[in-house]
Amino acid sequence: MIALLRGINVGGHQVQMVRLRELFAELGLKNVTSYIQTGNVFFDTKETDTHVLKERIEKHLKEALGFEAPVFLRTVAEFEAILELNPFKGRDITPDMRCCVMLTSQRLPNDVELPLMSPKGDLEVIYMNSYEAYVIWHLINGRPPSSTTFLDKYLGKTTTSRFFHTAEKILAAAKVETT
Repeated sequence: MIALLRGINVGGHQVQMVRLRELFAELGLKNVTSYIQTGNVFFDTKETDTHVLKERIEKHLKEALGFEAPVFLRTVAEFEAILELNPFKGRDITPDMRCCVMLTSQRLPNDVELPLMSPKGDLEVIYMNSYEAYVIWHLINGRPPSSTTFLDKYLGKTTTSRFFHTAEKILAAAKVETT
């Protein structure tokens, strides 16, 4: 199982990965490992109800860390399908663009007309499925978007994002670490 956490090691919410792994292990999850410092955790579990598991992890993290850390669970197969979809493929990606996948816990609306560009022209949603949105960040004067308020309106406030190339590395690491 892959857990992607929002808000880890940003905005003053510092957590050492060894501590994060300990917190997951305290829940009885097995073979807990992490990848880079942004809250990507891999583990084995026999639990099949991912909604209950997600809530259990979030509650434990809040109690232990003192702040909320939304959790987005995907199986290795689900994460692989997210990346195989790759709507960025075949697009002309320039150096001032960053390709991201945003994950949600709640079903995304299916009536959003795509592509959807932010008023500032810094965020462009190019594809959405039920629980993921594929977004291009357009750097303006070399700077990334400063706010996700525009995306929150369409995707909800409880999301997490990973650059697409980082998500590919997360998947590769998860395949090695999980059974």
